[in-house]
Amino acid sequence: MTEPQWLDEEAGPIVRPYALTGGRTRSSGDDFDLISLVTAVVGRQADEAALGPEQRRILAIAQEPMSVADIASEMDLPLGVVRVLLGDLHDHELISVRPPAQVAPLPSERILKEVINGLRAL
Repeated sequence: MTEPQWLDEEAGPIVRPYALTGGRTRSSGDDFDLISLVTAVVGRQADEAALGPEQRRILAIAQEPMSVADIASEMDLPLGVVRVLLGDLHDHELISVRPPAQVAPLPSERILKEVINGLRAL
């Protein structure tokens, strides 16, 4: 009988994302926007035994503000997994999450047409 294969040469670890999140696919981190800025809370001590290596790495990466998408890229993990891990850290108040800045509303089509017509008239 052959040993079960836990690594796919092309895809990488097969079970890892499931194991990292304890089988969860949702947490309070599901509402994090891709461009929300995550920062480790200064002075807040984490219980090292309660955190996994990935969560400790997120805290190290987030010493400076970094977007959720950048953290996922830096860690080379799927975005859904990173959101679950971030949600756990946020629930323990180890990170702060700042939503993306509101973008000013775009001008209406009518105003843009008036500008174009005004420029053509010059």
